[in-house]
Amino acid sequence: MIHDVIIAGAGPVGLFLACELRLAKLSVLVLEQAGDPRSPLKRLPFGMRGLSAPTIEAFYRRGLLDELPALQLSKDGANHTAAAHWLGQSRRPAGHFAGIQFYQDRIDSSKWPYRLPGPAGTNVMAEMESLETVLAARADAMGVEIRRGAGVEGFDPSDEGVAVRAGGETVHGRWLVGCDGGRSLVRKAGGFEFVGTAPEFTGYSIAVELADPEQLQPGRHYTSTGMYTYTPPGTIAMVDFDGGAYHRTQPIALEHVQEVLRRISGTDVTVTSLHLASTWTDRANQATSYRKGRVLLAGDAAHIHSPLGGQGLNLGFGDAMNLGWKLAATIRGDAPDGLLDTYTTERHPIGAQVLDWSRAQVALMRPSRSSRALEAIIRDLIDTRDGATYFAERVWGVALRYELGDGHPLVGRSAPDIELVDGTRLGEYLKAGRGLLLDFDASASLQALAQRWSGQIDYVASAAQDSLGLTAVLIRPDGFVAWAAEGVPIPDEAAKAAARWFGESGTGRPG
Repeated sequence: MIHDVIIAGAGPVGLFLACELRLAKLSVLVLEQAGDPRSPLKRLPFGMRGLSAPTIEAFYRRGLLDELPALQLSKDGANHTAAAHWLGQSRRPAGHFAGIQFYQDRIDSSKWPYRLPGPAGTNVMAEMESLETVLAARADAMGVEIRRGAGVEGFDPSDEGVAVRAGGETVHGRWLVGCDGGRSLVRKAGGFEFVGTAPEFTGYSIAVELADPEQLQPGRHYTSTGMYTYTPPGTIAMVDFDGGAYHRTQPIALEHVQEVLRRISGTDVTVTSLHLASTWTDRANQATSYRKGRVLLAGDAAHIHSPLGGQGLNLGFGDAMNLGWKLAATIRGDAPDGLLDTYTTERHPIGAQVLDWSRAQVALMRPSRSSRALEAIIRDLIDTRDGATYFAERVWGVALRYELGDGHPLVGRSAPDIELVDGTRLGEYLKAGRGLLLDFDASASLQALAQRWSGQIDYVASAAQDSLGLTAVLIRPDGFVAWAAEGVPIPDEAAKAAARWFGESGTGRPG
């Protein structure tokens, strides 16, 4: 059997991509090295992840948001463990930059005129294991084949497809996508160039028992030798600026953890038991291209950086949402020329921005007098209304925009979740993973245009509760605006946008 797409890696990004491809009824095989997806590092407190606005919108638009057991953090800690050290604060933090918090009461959402209140919010906390469980169940229900304990061992690409060696056998696919993490075999075997910056520190995530926990103050603390965050009774994250020397070089022993913790905290705290420990670094690298022939990369396989701010998972989901419909159209044969190349041209700049965002945080964390001086300035700025709004835009992903050319300010941005007069919302019409032409004035010319692309675009003619001054909007399957009009729509402009993203109305050619 020849699968349409083989995906290496059954993490959240690989599973989400598999679901996207199954919306187009493609045959998808997911190969995963680990036989058991469960891990203590995927559970609370270490498995907690913040989902950004684009990720939440993606889950909402595919009908997944209600299936996700989100961790809604409340002041009394309801439905949550003590993993968030801010629960006792008088103000509700909305995120942080290098540990410097910005607060909900400072954010001016009026700066985002095209964001409307709705089911998809701006930030939600979720557990990694829950994410994978929900996505695996959805993938299985959609007919995705998942083989665990069968990681990719190598592959041979050709002009027609890819022969993949995994689990002692060879399987064949028309395309291969590496979603196999920061140490991606697909990336390495595929010869992708992976460039960036070397690590400055070793980060530790540990669960311990302390003989004298009162020696550590809860919360995040910069010191003259590094940084640590303590959540009682024994959850600690710490950063040691050793050039990444201890990351994955040797087993993590209790004595070593105690030595690093004492040095960074400046106390003589005693660790009596080490339950769990992992390391990480701020190494920041990115593939120069996300595609080589019939092999593609997504998620950490395409870009790695420090986990500060938790943007890596969201970056990967964005890759999957962007790639899925483009690869499906290419395989179906109705993609316009160059559509698949726009995956790299759109997502690579977004990845580069996140890597630089991570590097900037590392610069602020360095145990130096200049970094502490810069930290003081950032603390002042982040507590202003404009400052908090700017950081929220970046951390929440509200500012995300693809450079899709001139036109309406909405073009290239996530479509606002407009509510129609019958109570339905724009996001509900994107569950099938098709394009959408929303026509608020029921224009005959736009209806004819939608008919021309009826194989790929759904047409909805309806007035709205608040159309934001729009008369029509064309939305890509990933929920981003391809064309928008205020006043009388110009059909030729709409047709040009439709042709750019959906090709001509013919059958195209097989991928």
